[in-house]
Amino acid sequence: MALQATGLPAELGQAPLRTVRARDVAAYAHPRAQLARLEQRGVLHRLADGFYVAVPHDRVGEPWLPTLEGAAAGIAAAEFGEREYALMGVSAARLHRVLPRAIAVAYVAAPRRRQAMRLADRDATIRFPPRDLDVVHVEVLRTDLGECLVTTPEQTVLDLAHLRRDPADEDDVRAAIRALLARCDDEVLEQVAATQRLGRALMLVRRIARTA
Repeated sequence: MALQATGLPAELGQAPLRTVRARDVAAYAHPRAQLARLEQRGVLHRLADGFYVAVPHDRVGEPWLPTLEGAAAGIAAAEFGEREYALMGVSAARLHRVLPRAIAVAYVAAPRRRQAMRLADRDATIRFPPRDLDVVHVEVLRTDLGECLVTTPEQTVLDLAHLRRDPADEDDVRAAIRALLARCDDEVLEQVAATQRLGRALMLVRRIARTA
């Protein structure tokens, strides 16, 4: 059944975070050609090679670009399954609103290895560090495309300290760690560091806090 406002099959309009992987679309015999046609009509937006998101009904025919965090969550939902991933690192910091400046990389805690992905609609990359999601501390937050799992403040500050980053982003990341520490439970912070072997990251977090 097509959605009346856009002509999109329900499979596309009702997908998690409205995002689909072309090879999974069953509504068409030749999905890539049909998805490209819908993109030309302005009802789909191509995020990356083989990944499309349904444009909001009130933005069809207008310029529209989802946030990097929304795009990363949508792609991850289509790639791994709903609630089978979590935004982490700078992406989590953005959703926790402690990193105001956009950084052209998104991080997704993934259930399996996957190579980094370049987006087609902007100069940005999504990286997929494999993590045991049964151990990672997460909560539900909302992106502009919908809700998804995001690492908690405690998990996020440790990941920010642990993940390699562009030296140009160092000051912003340290400021984000300091801001997010105010929301952290110290006992939980130590527990996460101990169970995930992030002791060195915790030491760095402590040093950053002392230099505030």
